[in-house]
Amino acid sequence: MTWIAAVARLRGRREAGVLVTVATVRGHAPRKAGAKLVVGRTGVWGSIGGGNIEAVAIDRARELIDVPGAEAQPELMEFALNDKVTGRHGVQCCGGTVSVFLEPLPVPPAVAVFGVGHVGLELARILARHDLDLHLIDSRSDMLTAERLAVLDDAVAHLHVHHAPLLPEEVLEELAPGTHVLIATHDHAEDAALCDAALRTPGLGSIGLIGSAAKWARFRQRLAKEGGHDPATIDRIKTPIGLPGITGKEPATIAVSVAADLLLTFQKTGP
Repeated sequence: MTWIAAVARLRGRREAGVLVTVATVRGHAPRKAGAKLVVGRTGVWGSIGGGNIEAVAIDRARELIDVPGAEAQPELMEFALNDKVTGRHGVQCCGGTVSVFLEPLPVPPAVAVFGVGHVGLELARILARHDLDLHLIDSRSDMLTAERLAVLDDAVAHLHVHHAPLLPEEVLEELAPGTHVLIATHDHAEDAALCDAALRTPGLGSIGLIGSAAKWARFRQRLAKEGGHDPATIDRIKTPIGLPGITGKEPATIAVSVAADLLLTFQKTGP
């Protein structure tokens, strides 16, 4: 497997890893500059030359994998390859010196937007410019046409489009742990069902609901009376969503506010 495929595999599985690259070589060394190794929590793909260099790099890479995503920083390691230097995993006496660059590959944030109407699409346009897994869910097929979503063709984010005409809340069960959920559908009954289902889905990140204070008052009562949720559980849902100081009602304004608030959440809690 190529290193590019290995990185893609880790991304697809939402597993953290480290990309290890031979940065510089002076004199004789097992591999030339540019050789790469991908280290996952349990797997390794590629090689930077074996022996002590590779073993030490793998050890350090796995230490970096355990560092919280926002705190893991790239590192440069230096190795002298001569018989006077005994490494942690033995001696390599090729005669040269090698520097190795370790680049953390953290698990990106994941966001699920339920409702791809005016606000949802504007929000998707902003979030798509960031490195994250972005799920777009709608019960209406006309909201998810290729023509309508063409504005996301240059997305940095990995897009996952879900058409869920009957029970959109079932998509919640497919989401990775830690996924942040934003509920903004066209139907208040659908919103209510999603709020109830989200509170019953273990492992989600933040849960946000678009709407007025009057809407939320009705939802709180329904979630408590019909859903059987206690006040602390109901308080997991944040509404209104977005930054309090931004009060505009235009879809693009709301989307900017919600996206900014979500980015702050990423910084505070990680992906």
